[in-house]
Amino acid sequence: MISIQPKIYCINPNCQDPINPEENAVCASCQTPLVRRYLWAVGSLPAKIPPGTKVANRYEVIRYQVWLDSQPGLPPDVPDKLPKAIVPYLRLYQERLHLPQVYGFARGVEGSAGDILLLENVPIDETGHIYPSIAEVWEQATAVRQVYWLWQILQLWKPLSELGLSRSLLMRDNLRIQGWCVRLLQLYQTPTAEEVSLQHLGLCWQPWLASAKTSIAKRLQNIVQQMCETDVELDDIATQLNNLLLASAAELPLSLKMTGLTDTGKVMVQNEDSCYPNELSDFDDRLLPHLSIVCDGIGGHEGGEVASRLAVESVKLQIRVLLAEIAAQNQVVSPQLLQEQLEASLRVVNNVICARNDEQKRQGRERMATTIVMAVQVPQRIETISGQPSNNSHELYLAHVGDSRAYWITPNYCQLLTIDDDVTAREVRFAKSLYRQALLRPDATALTQALGTRDSESLRLTTQRFILEEDGILLLCSDGLSDRNWVEQYWYDYTKPIFAGMVTLEDAARNWINLANEKNGRDNISVVLTYCRVSPEHIAPVTPTPPVEVLEPEIEQLQEQEELQELEEEPISFIEDSQESLELDLDLNTPEEPVPTPTTPEEIPPTLIKKPALRKRLLMLGGLLAFLAGGTSMGLIAWRQINPQGFEQVCRQIPAMQQMCSE
Repeated sequence: MISIQPKIYCINPNCQDPINPEENAVCASCQTPLVRRYLWAVGSLPAKIPPGTKVANRYEVIRYQVWLDSQPGLPPDVPDKLPKAIVPYLRLYQERLHLPQVYGFARGVEGSAGDILLLENVPIDETGHIYPSIAEVWEQATAVRQVYWLWQILQLWKPLSELGLSRSLLMRDNLRIQGWCVRLLQLYQTPTAEEVSLQHLGLCWQPWLASAKTSIAKRLQNIVQQMCETDVELDDIATQLNNLLLASAAELPLSLKMTGLTDTGKVMVQNEDSCYPNELSDFDDRLLPHLSIVCDGIGGHEGGEVASRLAVESVKLQIRVLLAEIAAQNQVVSPQLLQEQLEASLRVVNNVICARNDEQKRQGRERMATTIVMAVQVPQRIETISGQPSNNSHELYLAHVGDSRAYWITPNYCQLLTIDDDVTAREVRFAKSLYRQALLRPDATALTQALGTRDSESLRLTTQRFILEEDGILLLCSDGLSDRNWVEQYWYDYTKPIFAGMVTLEDAARNWINLANEKNGRDNISVVLTYCRVSPEHIAPVTPTPPVEVLEPEIEQLQEQEELQELEEEPISFIEDSQESLELDLDLNTPEEPVPTPTTPEEIPPTLIKKPALRKRLLMLGGLLAFLAGGTSMGLIAWRQINPQGFEQVCRQIPAMQQMCSE
């Protein structure tokens, strides 16, 4: 280990002079943007290595345990066989928003008996500073944010406990805060002899109660007291905490503005993307501004565009019914139930597209499919903490399949909220490869699932729930924009004018489209922006920070060494996207965690219907499926005969069907 002036290498393999001073933003030789990848070095030895030291002739020690990879274009060292100690990091890849991931190892470090584990996706900002601990920012936080942080910790309790990692949530200095989001520095294994329960978590929270905001202090104290003194169930605490979270969030105002655009791109002749809203949308539609959708169709001419359009229209019908029923409820609908209903909706959409494929006898590469990312802002009626009625609970739900993405952007940071359903994610999730290794596979970006490719029981759906408690922009986009991480690089420049009130949302969406055409251009592009404001005025601009480098395929492939006893999706190449062949990595024979699909009223699982009023309207989803799959008057006739009451109710609520209903 030696101390030298920090240097950083250009990632361009053709650069003639790749060595740059650490403070450079771009390479002085070739003008390629320099990648700053800050890592967390795990262990007692890294905690003693002083800043200014260079480790393993590669890593610059910026702060204690914060290392900068000075050669980010080279793959990190990885042992031939993955150590069992890192498997939990890989298995928890779906929690990437909150948890770090394994980057690699530093070998041959002086004074170390073994390799030093290096973590990426850690709570470190663009300048190498660790985000503050929850204890450091707790007292200054708003009431809703204090409860929101605790709610996130509670959501992590179950997945971490199942892998023996619950101790990670009890170490206060390990819990770091990036705005609304709780992020962990590293994972700690709970000793086998140590029994950790919710009581320990309650005791961990107790010191914060003294500085909890007055409006929530009493109810929060009651919740924590139950955790500490009784053998309480996790679900009971989650329900109470959720009610407090919604009541505190409902005190805030909420203004939503939305726009969407889709573009063919500079190379493609057919636009297979669909989005909602778009330039043709009726902005008097009651779904606005509560629903946004981006779909990237797959399957070539007269295939992908049909699948994406079917998905958008089907989702709109179902969400219209769902929101109407939520509005009719006298009680709060739980997050679990709402997530289940959104998943059920996506399974219905999947079957709609599959039915069209079967009807047209499409096989193999001819079968059409689509990705989807959708956001539903649920305006539940809530009684606020102060006892006043509110018409909005500030809940936002995301659901996605495929590689269309969602980002949350504020003046201070850009957060990727979704995880692509591709081979890279699958290899990490099954603990067969590290993320950087999997990126170098030839099929790394091949999709592992999309709507319409197989029976809905085989889908592994992802839904997430957030609370809108800060000003920000929700960006949904297809990979025509997100490829090569242009959002991560340009988010500040393209959203700063929105926060400053200098451009309209429509112009901002067009600017994103233009960027995608300039930088990517080979694919269709769809962008939907939702500007969410809880403050009465625009947020003042902040000093720009360097772009965040998130994904970069530059790692050596690792030979797989161990087979985990897990269900695995296998690749099927049958789709063409843009001018390149897009391979879908799908397993049609071994579905993961089968879930019955509600395609008729009789088939809707009882767990999805927990309130009589909600059950009544959701039974119509089977009829909607028949209508969409048939696409003719025969579907309407059949639905009217099977469920005349439900048919008439939907006719009265959906203006687009009133003419057909009267025939």
